[in-house]
Amino acid sequence: MDSDGTQDARGTHANPVPRARSGMPPMPSRAPGVPPLPDGSAFLNWLRTPRPEAAPGVWRFGHQIRPEKEPEQIPPRQLLTGAAIGFLCGWLLCSLFDNGYLGSYWFWPWYVLAPDSWTHGQAGWLGALSYVYKWLFFAGIFAIFGKISRWGEVWRRYGPPAWRPAAPAHEPPPTPEQDPAEWPQLRAAGAADAAERLAAEARAGVMRDVDHARIARAWQGVRSGRFSLATFTGAVLQEGAAACLHPSGERDLPARLARHDLLTGQVRLGTTADDARNPYAYRGAGLGLGPELLGTSLLAVGPAGSGKTGTVIRPIAESLCLHALAGRAAVVVVGAAGAGLGPADAYDVVVQIGNPESVYDLDLYGGTTDPDEAAAVLAEALVGDLAEPHQGGDTRRSTTVLAQLLGPFRAVHGRFPSVPELRQLLDGAPGPLAALRKGLADSGQESLLRELDARERQMGNPGDVGGILADRIALLDRPAFAAFFQSAGSDASGQSRPFSLKALDHPVRVRIDLPQRGHADGSRILARLVLAQFTASVAVREDRSLFACLVVDDATGVVTPEAVRGVQRLRSGNAGVVLTLRTLDDVPRPLRGPLLGSIGCRMALSGLTPWDGQDFAEVWGKEWIEARDVTDRQIIAETPAGKVLHAVRQVITGKAPTARAVTVRQVERERWSASELAHGVPPGHAVLSLTTVTGEHAPPLLVDLRG
Repeated sequence: MDSDGTQDARGTHANPVPRARSGMPPMPSRAPGVPPLPDGSAFLNWLRTPRPEAAPGVWRFGHQIRPEKEPEQIPPRQLLTGAAIGFLCGWLLCSLFDNGYLGSYWFWPWYVLAPDSWTHGQAGWLGALSYVYKWLFFAGIFAIFGKISRWGEVWRRYGPPAWRPAAPAHEPPPTPEQDPAEWPQLRAAGAADAAERLAAEARAGVMRDVDHARIARAWQGVRSGRFSLATFTGAVLQEGAAACLHPSGERDLPARLARHDLLTGQVRLGTTADDARNPYAYRGAGLGLGPELLGTSLLAVGPAGSGKTGTVIRPIAESLCLHALAGRAAVVVVGAAGAGLGPADAYDVVVQIGNPESVYDLDLYGGTTDPDEAAAVLAEALVGDLAEPHQGGDTRRSTTVLAQLLGPFRAVHGRFPSVPELRQLLDGAPGPLAALRKGLADSGQESLLRELDARERQMGNPGDVGGILADRIALLDRPAFAAFFQSAGSDASGQSRPFSLKALDHPVRVRIDLPQRGHADGSRILARLVLAQFTASVAVREDRSLFACLVVDDATGVVTPEAVRGVQRLRSGNAGVVLTLRTLDDVPRPLRGPLLGSIGCRMALSGLTPWDGQDFAEVWGKEWIEARDVTDRQIIAETPAGKVLHAVRQVITGKAPTARAVTVRQVERERWSASELAHGVPPGHAVLSLTTVTGEHAPPLLVDLRG
């Protein structure tokens, strides 16, 4: 070895490779720049969050069940005073016992149970057990007074338990048989491979709430026999969370503004106010609406600026679009162009009437091939608001007039007339009628010739409704609508793509923009047309497991006698409508009661007029409440000492001595009076009553729509 350490240096560098390898970083698991895989913990937490059964309208996601009645809350002053008095009484009683003022009989159990040697002081230290008996006896006295004086309540409200923040409840992890993320229903049916694939997708963060709802809907189809188990399992094993996709290929909306829980089907609209007029079980709970409530239809009334579109219509439309992506619902949203009903990317079909750039058109006849059915729907749209709003008022005469023209025209041309052609026929133009007559004669349609003859005879009568129909159809025969309302086969160019509400058999998302700015009357006709086609289409659907909903933002001029009768029939067809009005004055007075009676969910927003509030107060009815009448009676002193005492008390308190009498009685009072609805609803709030399709009711609730 050299003295300068050269050999040691060579020894340290003799094997340099292993040292270099031991310091190398591990090989990366993915290419640089690729983000890490998502974590599925958020989705699993959402899926495993408890959703207990609750009253109608309660947001069930993470809901904490409250008792039906509010527990008695003792005022702090009364509680502390009672606790102090109880302690003093217990201390006084124990002192009297200890000093012998109440005798020694309380020591008799000790004399009976203890040996004589213990009681006569001959047991040494065991005789001290008498003190233990005494303190136990005193402890029992304090326990009794503590129970009476509610010391436990004082400890819970002001003791150490109230100082510590409430620890979040940690529920034990669910078993595989109860864990929804493990798809136990699939495993029980023998599709363990599909369940394992879906569970792995959930843990990896690939699955979303819409995916879960969509696959659960497809599984319901397997259970009902619409699909085979092999087809379902094959799709899941091949596509995973993307199986059974919506025809659009979308798995979510471009953006969400409201909170949704697709496991229960609810959308959160706000928070039930902590108000004495609300039932205790609802106070502070979230308000959630789902198909079980919208199936009874919803009417929201409030002035402009009260939040009908932003806080009611937009969240509901967004929720229904999510349900459509999950294969659960079909939704049609009708409103003015630019009303803020959601982006176009959130819908499958966007009909922009009056906009030449619109890709889709609206079928004026609803896709039907029956002239009588087409005539009934079109008559409701054109003159439904002119029908007498009383029992028996309808549009049968207008339906007959239209059927006398639509039937012959379809027999000759194989299609229904366009708007200009129908206007000419209603006006009685000789050229089109003669051509129609010649076509019927050439084809030998004798029965339809008689229909056309009857129409020509009625044209000259003073009571003919053909002129009114012609005036109304002229509102749609405008240059802005020239390229619209083409029924199937009526567009020679073949560029028109008419949309028909017959498509409600499928989970479709539709938005119809009405040109209300320059064509207000025509927009009302179109809104009535869509409502009439909707009520007629849902009644003949084959698959009623799909919830169908029509959302109409601003239903002014839409409510007619036939529309009210159609809304009443929707509940049995698993369908509903959502209507908004600025005021009930937009509805004829004879129809207000039937409209409010046929709709299960009624909402009165802030800013309502007292006249509208009176209609809501009548439909919500009255309830029995406990009224307390308090009467103060001045006390008259009879003796000189009493008069002096009363004078001193009046100088100190500034008030004359009085005696208070309380009378409690049961009275019947309106749930919400017209004055309260008009002046007692804060801005951003609404009063909402709910009814489920099974008949459960929720009383009118004061709801904060901003929460």
